[in-house]
Amino acid sequence: MPNTCGSDDCVKLIQFAHFKFDTVLFVVYDCVNTYNIGASTMTREDWLNEMTEALRPDFLDAGGEIPEKVRLTCGWPSQGAKAKKNRRIGECWGDERSDDQHFEVFISPLLDTHVEVAEVLVHELVHTAVGIEAGHKAPFRRLAVAMGLEGKMTATHATKELAAKLEEMAARIGPYPHAKLSFSNKPKTQGTRMIKVQCPDPACGYQVRTTRKWLDLGTPTCVCGKKMEEEVIPEAKAA
Repeated sequence: MPNTCGSDDCVKLIQFAHFKFDTVLFVVYDCVNTYNIGASTMTREDWLNEMTEALRPDFLDAGGEIPEKVRLTCGWPSQGAKAKKNRRIGECWGDERSDDQHFEVFISPLLDTHVEVAEVLVHELVHTAVGIEAGHKAPFRRLAVAMGLEGKMTATHATKELAAKLEEMAARIGPYPHAKLSFSNKPKTQGTRMIKVQCPDPACGYQVRTTRKWLDLGTPTCVCGKKMEEEVIPEAKAA
């Protein structure tokens, strides 16, 4: 709006209003840049879907086809998710189980590295392509091997060639947006009578064994001068 008054007070008021407006614009701009407001955030499901789309041409080249109706998610398999032996790290449900005829694929939350996730995804997508009724028999084996999976068909892993291809695909998509879950909130401590304590400095490496009785009084000091730490045994890694 033009200034038709011309008085000093009116000019000052307009200048102040312009200053405040510019300040507000600057603050909004700064927040958008600092906090990345409006930027898209990839979910685990987005990542799995993008990887699946990237794999479609490879499945066609291998003689299979990924169905259009496939849902993918990070979730616990219905059985064997916590088993110490033969732990299930992926699962595929047939489209006949779904009210809207979708295959449902679950990738275990124990997995967080993109190649590991992707090779399990390939395995489960083979199930969607050949049908759940094929199990891990000849039709599954033919397509799995053609896609670059090897090993026991119930627990396949990627060949070097497939792993390299999955690395390239993941580099284009971005990191898998997930951090591995554990079954327990408490670390598993060593249960033997003699407990190992060690220096926290890897360059030193000094270690001794003692009993819980003395550790309850306090951990010893290393010969290098640092306070030693009780060994903590991590949770078992997914097979």
